[in-house]
Parts: sequence; structure tokens; C-alpha cells
Amino acid sequence: MTSAKLTSKGQITIPRDVREALGLRTGDRLEFRLHENRAEVVKADQKIPLLSLQGMLRSRLKGITVEDMNQGLRLKVVRQYKKSLAK
Repeated sequence: MTSAKLTSKGQITIPRDVREALGLRTGDRLEFRLHENRAEVVKADQKIPLLSLQGMLRSRLKGITVEDMNQGLRLKVVRQYKKSLAK
């Protein structure tokens, strides 16, 4: 079992074998999941929440209706389906 020592500032150094097993790199985020009297440490999901893009997309979507977006999605699905049939 691998262990690490907690500093007075609440910091730990993650042992190399754990970093390698999780594929951790500098800047990666970790999640701590609590289960009764123990904690599970996992690599955080790198997906960006859709709502965080709202401000960035607002100006680009001006004048586009929901129907326009639905039509674009339908076309993409049809293209992907045709591509999968061609394989």
C-alpha cells in the first residue's frame, strides 16, 4: 500500500506510482469522494459544463432559432449514419 504524509498546510505529494496509475499530469484536477469514514481520490472529469459556455456562445448564436439548431443536429446524425453504412 502506498502512503503520503499530510503537511501542516493540508497538502500531500501524490506518490509517483499513483500518479502513473491514474495518468496524472501537472495541472490535472482530482476529486475527493467521501464514503462514510474513507475517501476515494479520482481524476476529475475534464468535460466543460455547457452552461459555462453560455456567454461565449451568445454572440455567435444571435439570430439562430431552436429549429435551426435542431435541423443542424438532424443533418449531422444523417451524415454520421451514412458514414457508418459506407464502412
